Amino acid sequence: MSIRDRMSGNEAVSYAIRQVNPDVFPAFPITPSTEIPQMVSAYISNGEMDTEFIPVESEHSSMSATIGAAAAGARAMTATSSAGLALMWEELLLAASNRMPCVLALVNRTLSGPININCDHSDGMGARDTGWIQIYAENNQEAYDNYLQAFPIAEDERVHLPVMICQDGFITSHAVENIELLDDAVVRDFVGEYHPEEYLLNPGKPIAVGPYAVSNYGMEARKNQAIAMERSAEVILGVAKRFEKISGRSYGFFEEYRTGDADVVMVIMGSAAGTAKAACDMLRGRGRKAGVLKLRVFRPFPGREIAEALSHCRAVAILDRTESYNANGGPLGCEIMAAMYKKKLRVEATNYIYGLAGRDFTVEDAAAVFEEQFDCIENGKELEQYRYIGLR
Repeated sequence: MSIRDRMSGNEAVSYAIRQVNPDVFPAFPITPSTEIPQMVSAYISNGEMDTEFIPVESEHSSMSATIGAAAAGARAMTATSSAGLALMWEELLLAASNRMPCVLALVNRTLSGPININCDHSDGMGARDTGWIQIYAENNQEAYDNYLQAFPIAEDERVHLPVMICQDGFITSHAVENIELLDDAVVRDFVGEYHPEEYLLNPGKPIAVGPYAVSNYGMEARKNQAIAMERSAEVILGVAKRFEKISGRSYGFFEEYRTGDADVVMVIMGSAAGTAKAACDMLRGRGRKAGVLKLRVFRPFPGREIAEALSHCRAVAILDRTESYNANGGPLGCEIMAAMYKKKLRVEATNYIYGLAGRDFTVEDAAAVFEEQFDCIENGKELEQYRYIGLR
């Protein structure tokens, strides 16, 4: 039975953490994720969970402690944002390469410089090639639901990779929305107990964690890690199916909104998907066949599935909330265009950069992008294939 409530995204994730009740939670505060360890420590102090909370001296230390706890056989997690994630850089790679099934709650915030505390995806996208599974939320409900699915994905024997659950800083993390929560017993049964096969504190079976890999072994280790990422796609969908049975809410790699007969499709991630949907509805009211593809799973990247979903449209606008500094486009734009090329799609594609450092992205902005695409396919307007939205 669902419980109706009103919560911010940080509250929702903290509530999910209480229900999962991980063994260890090291953390160091950084805006806008600070509320998560704050709320979890309050749950612990109130006797509502028995997680071992470890206050550390930096985000590098928080991920180090998370890895150590996971290596010892504990269910471990942490939370951070922005520069905190950047400080974890070395440890992110170690968590993935050592196949630690830990979870990170990432509240997306722009990376410096210049210094800014508002939302964009530069932190998460900066870590896109560290070997972590990455799942993004549009709203508070999805942030809660995604977190509940994280450990079952990470701990699956076919995967054993860390999972990053991402939500937009301030936009979802601090905004309050209606939400449906699951009963504690239902969550416990869904997530289950963690029984690691290999762990440091097993006196009958000693193992080495993080050994030096000579050239004869390093490449094979990377390949095995890549295979695990490929296998995680099937596991993500399987866990989502199980989650739908207990919640009634359906999840996949992405959500298709009014794309069935769309001439123009906008691809977008995170909270701005709601803005894009509103613009889509407005244009539909004018007789324009617009649609939105909201990407949820960024790693593993579902390129083949995205290309298939876009195969019927005439133009696609790909929106990145980060700058890749490659003079060619954002990470989402580059990966989707590569996927379209592999499928040999003859579809007009334009990459837009929006919302950096918290810059507003309005329904009018989204509608203008749609109209520009319609102008291209109807009137042959030449479009700059890589451009900014809302730049002064």
